[in-house]
Amino acid sequence: MEKYNLERLPSNPIEAKEELIKESYERFGKDAITLIKEILGKQGQVLRLKIKKELPDTKLSIVTKAFTQSYDSQRVKVIAITDEKLQIQGSICPFALKDKKTELCEVIMEIDYEYFLKAVSDKIRLKIIKYVAEGDSCWDKVYELKEI
Repeated sequence: MEKYNLERLPSNPIEAKEELIKESYERFGKDAITLIKEILGKQGQVLRLKIKKELPDTKLSIVTKAFTQSYDSQRVKVIAITDEKLQIQGSICPFALKDKKTELCEVIMEIDYEYFLKAVSDKIRLKIIKYVAEGDSCWDKVYELKEI
């Protein structure tokens, strides 16, 4: 088994996941994308199950309030919130994807997307408007309930 010499230990679980995702992508390229997306999607489903009993209903506005409680309001802003639309913006990517592949950013968003799919409706859609990973000054994403 190959051993890796890590220069430093991650300071939290997000940093550890960041290193694993980036290293997998760098080593295996697009072949790693499907696997990463599937695993991160499962994480989003698990997060939803953790708070399922605590929510009075599954309206987007109610689910969003529970979802955003852990956000740092200095770094993440809720721009719009209704039962049909959620728009949030952030100044820093929690996975430090600045100037990295946009594709990797989209895969990481699978965590939140699966969360909202399972928590609200399978008719919810995610649109990423801006990417820190492309050099934008912030990330900007919209979740909308759409009839399919």
